[in-house]
Amino acid sequence: MRRKLLVLLETGLILAGLLLGFSAWKVKSALEQPLHISQEQLLDVPTGTNPNRMFYRMESQGLLDDAFWLRLYWRFNMAGVPLHTGEYRMTPGMTVHDLFEVWRRGDVVQYSLTLVEGWNFRQVRSALAKHEKIKQTLDGLSDAEVMDKLGHPGVFPEGRFFPDTYRFVRGMTDVEFLQQAYARLEEVLAKEWAERPTDLPYRDPYQALIMASLVEKETGVPQERGLIAGVFVRRMRIGMLLQTDPTVIYGMGERYNGKITRADLREPTPYNTYTNAGLPPTPIAMVGREAIHAALNPTPGSSLYFVARGDGSHVFSDDLDAHNSAVREYQIKRRADYRSSPAPAIDPEVEDESQAPQAPEADPEAVPESSAPASDASSQ
Repeated sequence: MRRKLLVLLETGLILAGLLLGFSAWKVKSALEQPLHISQEQLLDVPTGTNPNRMFYRMESQGLLDDAFWLRLYWRFNMAGVPLHTGEYRMTPGMTVHDLFEVWRRGDVVQYSLTLVEGWNFRQVRSALAKHEKIKQTLDGLSDAEVMDKLGHPGVFPEGRFFPDTYRFVRGMTDVEFLQQAYARLEEVLAKEWAERPTDLPYRDPYQALIMASLVEKETGVPQERGLIAGVFVRRMRIGMLLQTDPTVIYGMGERYNGKITRADLREPTPYNTYTNAGLPPTPIAMVGREAIHAALNPTPGSSLYFVARGDGSHVFSDDLDAHNSAVREYQIKRRADYRSSPAPAIDPEVEDESQAPQAPEADPEAVPESSAPASDASSQ
């Protein structure tokens, strides 16, 4: 009886060894198999997907064999490794083991979207809606409803998002994207506000943000931002109207066709700084760090006027006589390639770049008789 038990035990051990050897061979073969692809492909791992489900899905799609053995290997060797949501790049010749290493590193394919300085919120929403890798959840909602979704009810969205290039993986929602850009603007503004001089005419950071948006829309020349801010700050201190065309244009909304007229300058919209004293009620565009810094660190000086040269830069003047002289030189006889500011970035709503709007052009009828405001287009 004892001998029979020994024989059975030996037989069991041999069978167990053979089974273990066979299993190890099958797992090794499964890991070393090349993926069944002939060209680069992206493997999408949706939120909530576990490795076991991925193995069987890939097997059903013909991308690999032996999903059972891969599942066994993952369970005993990589149980603590998370499978990050996103897309993974698979290339010809890549083995299953290579793919496992990509998963281990979380090496997901990243995409990017750039929000451009000077864009308004309508343009931001358009760019988001056109990005095929961003999950759309805000379609059909009003701007106020969008801000509710972001967790900021009652906040006006204009200027509240930081222009930058944001990287993300497939599956990020438009809400998550905007929350990131909103938080980034808050961070930058708070840092710049904390380091500001104490003698500025702003009640709070939001007023500084409004001023930064005026600076952003008036010039894209880096060295001029502080000078433009200086003009506006000095005007605020002496109770002088800001008289800046971008606020008129913003108040016109979709009626703006590239020109502003004398009647537009007199139209009493909340944003018209020709008819309203002080800052407009909200920002008029997204602003970069440089514009925020300029608004909070205006260049000292005595100039109260500026006029566009026609190459994107401006001439600054201390008094009306000097300003009128500059107007005669640069505005009345314009060069053929005149533009009041640097060429604008392509609007995300314009598919064909050849149809993109050009720099704002002033109508000769827009000239107020002798006000000689700081803004170039109406200072002809």
